[in-house]
Amino acid sequence: MTDNTVPIDEWLSVISDEYLSTFVKDGGAAVKFAVTAEERRAVLREALKSRCEDLGYVFVALDAAECRVHMPQDVLFGLASQIDWRLLARRAILISLEKMDYRVDDIDPSDDAVNVIDAVARANDLESQSVLFALRPDLEREITKNPNLTKAFRVAMSHLCWMERKATEPGHYAGQPLLDWLTGADTRIGNVRSFNIYTRIDRTTARYFIESAFHWVRQAGYAGTVLLLDNARVTLARNPRDGRRYYTKAMTIDHYELLRELIDDVDRLSGALLAVVTDREFIDEQSRRGYGIYDALRTRVMNDVRDRNLANPVASLVRLS
Repeated sequence: MTDNTVPIDEWLSVISDEYLSTFVKDGGAAVKFAVTAEERRAVLREALKSRCEDLGYVFVALDAAECRVHMPQDVLFGLASQIDWRLLARRAILISLEKMDYRVDDIDPSDDAVNVIDAVARANDLESQSVLFALRPDLEREITKNPNLTKAFRVAMSHLCWMERKATEPGHYAGQPLLDWLTGADTRIGNVRSFNIYTRIDRTTARYFIESAFHWVRQAGYAGTVLLLDNARVTLARNPRDGRRYYTKAMTIDHYELLRELIDDVDRLSGALLAVVTDREFIDEQSRRGYGIYDALRTRVMNDVRDRNLANPVASLVRLS
């Protein structure tokens, strides 16, 4: 591994110009690794978050010290917990109605107190029931028949959208069991059976839900999703016993396998950038927790061809200065 480094600002500019502004915005997906010191990771996170907000992305940050990043379902739960699912539902509704030439420009989907159906009806001098009648077949076509969304996810999003037609009483939301199921707050399948959902979110199904979530974010009108994953914690060979998560070697390998699967299936993702921020231990092939313990990931991340004097800012893995 070369010791050449790329300045953080230069790498962020490359990510913005070559990926977020073009490739990812057009529906592509990429996985990038950035090695940097602990004190710089917070700066990098805030800078990337700011760029995502400017470019219209949903930004999510996960830390291996807090989230079990070796478990696909926990990665999904961490992702889902930082997404406003009701906002996505309202945005999807307004996009569908706008395509049908309804006036929606002055309606703010971020206002929880606004019933978007009633608001659109008033803006167009129509009855709410008339708007619902026009909306139903479009939602069915765009959601329940969308092959990019796994079946249980389609059902959940359909219910969330359809619930927005009703006024929500303070402190009560009929779709809360769906939100709890998506975020891992309550994983009991019995709580969502009334919505005709019978699929558990576990190790074998979670990746399909992650893929579906990325598609749904774009369908709701965002440019895409940026997931910043700080996995430096998994490289600790000894437990510091500081009250935060510690990963055994087997857990670390599971995490590396999950990253490898995401890299291999990147073509199945839509409008997504996974930025893995890590430390020097990750690329130290002599380390007991570095990527050298899982050769399938190392060979996908390492740079086979590199300049002796210059670092490539668009490489899969870069060292930041």
